[in-house]
Amino acid sequence: MGQRRVGFIGLGIMGAPMAANLAKRGFDVVVWGRSRTAVEDAVTAGARAAESVADLFAQVDTVILMLRDEQAVDAVLARGTDQFPHLVAGHTIVQMGTFTTAFSRALADEVEAVGGQYVEAPVSGSRGPAVAGTLVAMIAGSDDAIARVEPLIDAMCGQRFRCGAVPEALATKLAVNTFLVTMVTGLAEAFHIGERTGVDLAVLRDVLAAGPMASVVSQGKALKLTESDLSPQAALADVLKNARLIERAAEAAGAAHPLTSASRSLYEDAVEAGWGGLDMIGVIDALRARADRG
Repeated sequence: MGQRRVGFIGLGIMGAPMAANLAKRGFDVVVWGRSRTAVEDAVTAGARAAESVADLFAQVDTVILMLRDEQAVDAVLARGTDQFPHLVAGHTIVQMGTFTTAFSRALADEVEAVGGQYVEAPVSGSRGPAVAGTLVAMIAGSDDAIARVEPLIDAMCGQRFRCGAVPEALATKLAVNTFLVTMVTGLAEAFHIGERTGVDLAVLRDVLAAGPMASVVSQGKALKLTESDLSPQAALADVLKNARLIERAAEAAGAAHPLTSASRSLYEDAVEAGWGGLDMIGVIDALRARADRG
């Protein structure tokens, strides 16, 4: 099979535009998913639909996974069953989701034990960068496996960084997410305090955008707040999952993580209130609810 053919499983908020960008760059993309609508949209974007996971693996040498959780990865790969080696042998698995480092290390060992190759390639960014192809990839694995999949990564991402052996890419991603989660929570708190003290929020947004703390993320999230647009670029429920992953990694390493813990508590409040599908900046509603409770 040619290097231009690739399988893609995981057509969610991030995965759908990533698969579309692969097709736009001329790759022969074969997709599979449980959502008929997501598969149909991918086909409209230039991909081809596989009838099953086994059919997808039969057509390609490289399979990209952009799945929501570890359980979904295990289910797709039939991990722990006799089918796993038949699916994985002779394939390169590119795992792009954000999971625990222990899960990734164990999966890499199992893939390689049955004659496959494994590349860890989590990305930094949300739906906007996924659509624009400007995600930042962190990559770990063997040099030859990484070299084989870098053209695929380049079709979906604006930059990529080699991090070393598995699971160093995921460890790097969790450190990156520590900054993201606490920064966005801090931004939400700034706007919450601003609105309670009578600040013109549009002026606050412009001051922040003009100052040294400005970033693409802060500007985008501040705009969402002032326009009351909480459509998800990165959903609250997914950010809560990431905050919990950071805490688990920090606890295992003996690292202090007070800001992450405080942020995680707010995201838990938001998800429990039914706001899990909103953008992560919607955590401001959890702050408002706490203020109203006194």
